[in-house]
Amino acid sequence: MSPFHQILGNNLVANVTNFTVWFAITFWIFIETQSVFATGMVAGIFLVFTAAFGIWLGAIVDHNSKRLAMMGSSLVSFVFYLAAIAMVLLEPEGAFSDAFSAYLWVFVLVVMLGVIAGNIRSIALPTIVTILIPEDERDKANGLVGMVTGIGFLTTSVISGFLVAWGGMYLVLLLALAATVVVFFHLFFLRLNEGRPVPVDGQPSEPKRVDIAGTIAVIAAVPGLFALIFFATFNNFLGGIFMALLDAYGLSLVSVEIWGLLFGVLSTAFIASGIIISRTGLGKNPLKTLLLVNLIVWTTCCFFTIQPSLWLLVGGCFIWMFFGPYAEAAEHTTLQKVVPLERQGRVFGFAQSVEQAASPLTAFLIGPYTQFVVIPFMTDGAGADTIGDWFGTGPDRGIALVFTVAGLVGVLVTIIALNSRPYRQLSAFYAGRPEAEVGSAEGPTPA
Repeated sequence: MSPFHQILGNNLVANVTNFTVWFAITFWIFIETQSVFATGMVAGIFLVFTAAFGIWLGAIVDHNSKRLAMMGSSLVSFVFYLAAIAMVLLEPEGAFSDAFSAYLWVFVLVVMLGVIAGNIRSIALPTIVTILIPEDERDKANGLVGMVTGIGFLTTSVISGFLVAWGGMYLVLLLALAATVVVFFHLFFLRLNEGRPVPVDGQPSEPKRVDIAGTIAVIAAVPGLFALIFFATFNNFLGGIFMALLDAYGLSLVSVEIWGLLFGVLSTAFIASGIIISRTGLGKNPLKTLLLVNLIVWTTCCFFTIQPSLWLLVGGCFIWMFFGPYAEAAEHTTLQKVVPLERQGRVFGFAQSVEQAASPLTAFLIGPYTQFVVIPFMTDGAGADTIGDWFGTGPDRGIALVFTVAGLVGVLVTIIALNSRPYRQLSAFYAGRPEAEVGSAEGPTPA
């Protein structure tokens, strides 16, 4: 088996481990507290940590062996999961059933730090694709990365739901510790030729620093690249709604075991799209693929909760998951071509930080806003009186309304992006053509 495929397999196990812990604590805290506010806060904490640490983790990836960076990720996760399992064993009576318990939220912070340590892998993996895979095959390799993510979600959803039902967070963390040890020692014995430059006597090497200003300069040098990052940021602003509310909406329709199983079956969409991308690629213009995919996804978001139907929810989630790897692979393929390898870790980390910076705001606000404003609005308020006859009323319909409005906003913004100058500029830069050629091929360039 090639080193690239071994790295993929190792990341699969690590992703399953970290995703399982993340999904499980979301399921578990809703079951323990019955609070949408609490699930929104968990999503917000995850996204705040992702945004805060992204560029720093990217610097670690750039300045060290990718293999050693991923080993360090596993080691840090192990330490936090060990601390979390100790907190489970020492829990004061009733501490986990109170949504405002300080002990509960310290526990959540410890668990989420263990999960976030795994983000080093999500930054390192696309740089490994750049190192090991020829340029004309990278979109297909990125499709395989998306497939691994999909398999991770499939097994995670099933595993986490049943683990929470059978043994709570104690069982989840116990298995996470064991799996983390396995991936650490697999990497320990794996040899990966990363082609890292050997310092020449008398020639100073690049200082090992984060260098935010230098990273921003690299991004600014590529026409339209900031616009791509900001577009992804806006998408994540809306995507924070999914992270905060999707589990609560799903659990309003079915039990945690069924929801976990359904989410696992739906995650086959990730696998299917990953396989298709690995064989067909993303076309000549991955950026156009990215925007068209977003148009489909946000259109679906307008309708998949428009009625309290499990089948509508299942169909919408399948479409959302099927096109997710296309969007991620398109962004990665673009960055891998237009950003120098020695800066890719920091650029991927910067993109992760900036793109996720909007989502915590959504996740932190949308949980309380839905709980205290939208749900009453659709239960016995003006919304229930106005559209309740056909849309439905009650807490679940309040959550549904939030999804529908988010979809409408997403469609509008994507249409604007497709007709924007930065889209044409970055498409031209990626293709190595003057902007004028792109403007003549895809429409006039505005003055």
